[in-house]
Amino acid sequence: MTEKNIALIVGATGLSGSYTGRLLKEQGWTVVTVSRSAVNLDFSDRHIAADLKDAEASQAALAAAGDVTHVFYCTWSREANEDENVRVNALMIRNLFEGIADAPVRHAALVTGLKHYLGSFEDYANVKPYTPFLENSPRLSGPNFYYAQEDVLFEMAERQGFSWSVHRPHTMIGLVIGNAMNMAVTLAVYASICKHTGRPFVYPGSPEQYNAVTDVSDARIVAAQLLWAATTPEAANMPFNTVNGDVFRWTWLWQQIADYFGVEAADYPGHPTPLETQMVDAPGIWPEIVAKHGLQDIPVGKLASWWHSDADLGRDIECFTDMTNSRVLGFDAYQPTPDSFIQVFDELRARKIIPS
Repeated sequence: MTEKNIALIVGATGLSGSYTGRLLKEQGWTVVTVSRSAVNLDFSDRHIAADLKDAEASQAALAAAGDVTHVFYCTWSREANEDENVRVNALMIRNLFEGIADAPVRHAALVTGLKHYLGSFEDYANVKPYTPFLENSPRLSGPNFYYAQEDVLFEMAERQGFSWSVHRPHTMIGLVIGNAMNMAVTLAVYASICKHTGRPFVYPGSPEQYNAVTDVSDARIVAAQLLWAATTPEAANMPFNTVNGDVFRWTWLWQQIADYFGVEAADYPGHPTPLETQMVDAPGIWPEIVAKHGLQDIPVGKLASWWHSDADLGRDIECFTDMTNSRVLGFDAYQPTPDSFIQVFDELRARKIIPS
């Protein structure tokens, strides 16, 4: 008899959480979801609204989790500084595992990212790491909430007797409205505004990122690796970089994005022109576009995350990753990066979120 798989997905409304939830549901898993608020998710068999910052309240809410066998922790909270990031994010993951201490968990996966190699928000990209980023690289000095999350995961795995995996995606590409770190939707909105206003569609980041080799992580690849690690015994207790499998340069991809939207790719000025500055008037322009094209009336601030795309595109060091840990164990999922962007753009158009 096949053992029943019951997944608890924390951060189910985000990119990695939602894509993982849909994949697991397609594979016949029971999916229990957790987020701060009550939401209706099409892939969720049971949703729990829980504030993991509140130990007592989350303990009570998580009583409804039941006999979960696998945990997928796909959330974090951004606080005022990195010391608070460390404190709060460690507390949240601890409250989660203490709230399900009696569940028969077999495996728990944690999704972090490349700040593992690049440093915290306060010390971001001030290092010159070896590229590609290696999964066995030592931790950087200084506070980093990813390390704090890992330490709690390791402690709970040893205490409660389950295996773990840590997944480190690069910039994640997918479609979730309201996600705070969504470059594909951000660039789609930027291109649509440039087309509407006649502004130049200029690459907004640094010369180093414009010219360097880089990579990204399709949310479907992230979900596939999470499922693979949870069901592959040889993958137990390992960290995994999680990217599409190809590399590219923005000098090449920017033109393809411009062609998709029918705008001219402006000559790169040789210095950053941040989206937060360029798009300061976007809240006033976007309603014009919505009305002209009969789009869904979604505020531009809920679609675009200018600050996060500026951070990713503005780094002054080369950033790409090595996937040896999962590749040698047989994980072979691959996604061409232009398709990652174009498929999101196509869906945005189909759902009348951006103009056709």
